[in-house]
Amino acid sequence: MTATRNVTRQAPPLVLRIGEVAKLTGLTTRTLRYWEEQGLISPSGYRGRGERLYSATDMARVTRIKDLQELLGFSLAEVRVVLDTEDVDTLDRLRSEFRWGDASAEDRRQLLDEAIDANDHLLARLDDTLARIGSFRRERADKSVRLQEIRAELDGAVAPAAVVSGSAPKASTPSNRSTPSTTGGQL
Repeated sequence: MTATRNVTRQAPPLVLRIGEVAKLTGLTTRTLRYWEEQGLISPSGYRGRGERLYSATDMARVTRIKDLQELLGFSLAEVRVVLDTEDVDTLDRLRSEFRWGDASAEDRRQLLDEAIDANDHLLARLDDTLARIGSFRRERADKSVRLQEIRAELDGAVAPAAVVSGSAPKASTPSNRSTPSTTGGQL
């Protein structure tokens, strides 16, 4: 009599070589190596002659870095700050444990609760960052308007005839005199 075991088989972890990751993400292998030198990514393993091997978690990190750069315009230094938050690492760890672990239903619920908390904390930090970016953008837009106003004042201060004929500009009058607060201020 043969006993039948009910075994749940999990898919083996995804393992990709550097060229495959590059192709799937639209990056170059050189970029991936540079990110590794900078400590932004680290292959899960190496094969034989130093061939880099990337897991699904590694692939998600590569995609996250690319998105932060392309979608949000982050520099690598800014990307590092985002990736170094414990929330992102916690989410990556929890994702791996949830997918590949042999956890009970209760343990999986606990993992999900931790992931929800970490994700909510990360969302709050992102909201704060986006608010600061919005504020910075408004400052730059206001500065642009001021610079254009100064330029318009300067354009209006020189008589068109003087520019064409090469003669000296008109004498300063209250209507065309620039005030120190607008043209003499900081750019």
